Amino acid sequence: MNRDEALKIVRELVESALNGKVNATDEMPLIGGASALDSMKLVEVCLALEDIADERGFEFDWTSEAAMSKSRSMFRTVATLAEEFAQQSQVSA
Repeated sequence: MNRDEALKIVRELVESALNGKVNATDEMPLIGGASALDSMKLVEVCLALEDIADERGFEFDWTSEAAMSKSRSMFRTVATLAEEFAQQSQVSA
């Protein structure tokens, strides 16, 4: 999966989690005070990504130590989550 495909998937999942009330951008924060998602909505997005990964034949690990690191977390923005999702799909391919 390439980055653009992953971005489309993550944007759609974030928008769905927010009931279509927000258009997700690449730089939209997913954690912190500026995030439109609460922690439960972020978990929803990650579980949906797990399901999509399973359908495509790879495992998406969003619970690793690197994922939880504040400085390099995949959850900083829509783009960083999409990049990690795409990268994990390529490693498993």
